[in-house]
Amino acid sequence: MSDTTLPRSTSRVIAAKATEPGEPRSTSRRTFDDARKPISLRDVAAEAKVSVATVSMVLNDNPRISRATHLRISRIIERMGYQPNRLAQSLSSRYTRVLGVMLPALRHAFADAYFGELISGICDRAGKMGFKIMLEQAKPEFVKERKHIHIFERRYVDGLLVLGMNDRHHFLEDFADGRYPLCVVDNKFNQWKLDHAVCDYAGGAEQVMNYLLQLGHRHIGCIYAAPEIQTAADVLHVYRKRLGDSGHEVDDSWAQDGRFTDEGGAAAAAALLKRHPEITALFCGNDKMAIGAQHYLANAGIRVPEEVSVVGFDNMQNAAFVTPSLTTVHLPLYQVGALACERLIDRVRGRAERVAEVLPTHLVVRNSTAMARQS
Repeated sequence: MSDTTLPRSTSRVIAAKATEPGEPRSTSRRTFDDARKPISLRDVAAEAKVSVATVSMVLNDNPRISRATHLRISRIIERMGYQPNRLAQSLSSRYTRVLGVMLPALRHAFADAYFGELISGICDRAGKMGFKIMLEQAKPEFVKERKHIHIFERRYVDGLLVLGMNDRHHFLEDFADGRYPLCVVDNKFNQWKLDHAVCDYAGGAEQVMNYLLQLGHRHIGCIYAAPEIQTAADVLHVYRKRLGDSGHEVDDSWAQDGRFTDEGGAAAAAALLKRHPEITALFCGNDKMAIGAQHYLANAGIRVPEEVSVVGFDNMQNAAFVTPSLTTVHLPLYQVGALACERLIDRVRGRAERVAEVLPTHLVVRNSTAMARQS
């Protein structure tokens, strides 16, 4: 026998003692099993010193539970690591804890920076409030088969957030009676009285026009897109009104559709400058069109901002890194997405009757604007 080899009986005794010194082996096995046992609803209730029914109502977002109690028990649930059975919970309650997010049927919609900001805000807030997100696109067959209603009737979702929709999406009228919780994100539909959370586009446009007029600009072209979207129509309306109030005669030849794209912005800038070479500023309905306009002006040998100032509308991340850096209106898109999500959950829980939120915007002045050139 070598020095490191022990009798079989001895090694068995040492193993038992190593498991839990001073206690019988059977006790240590029960302790180990107890540690692996999942936390139950009853465990949470005992820790919180409330009834099991109260914990259950917290998990089901019952409006009878006060916000303070809901927060306290939610923290205990998180600290203890309790994992509710969501499938059983959804079957036994009126909530699925899933929200639908619907986008229009556009190519690469999910890759678009505008939608990305909104969806990020929605997903982050939903996760913090215990909800999951299901993404859908309003393709013609989806609407024709009334799947926008079926997802409610078949209890796939508790509520629906719609992004990028316009007046041509008539299926939204199906939600006008308020039977199914829906919130429009960053737009509004006055004709259907739908819940909405939106940036203050009109206020942002007012800031742009005030700024350009203060710089001495009177020959201002507008690159717009999608006037069937209420927020885009608001921007165009403010542009025309403020230019008219300044004494400049306004007609349609001073505005051009840029289709919300870089290429569209470049083509619109070319058309406007060809019709009105006296233009000293271009007011664009989003940053993509503004960057496209700057690209055209650079290629045409027209200096920005010395000869033509350019203003965008979004304040996307790349706006600060183009040359020259872009003056633009900051839209709190992430915050709008988060707020719309929170308000929709309030509607689902029966804590709100009507949602009509407007978040302020502000002008970010950079290097693409200057005093109007002298004619």
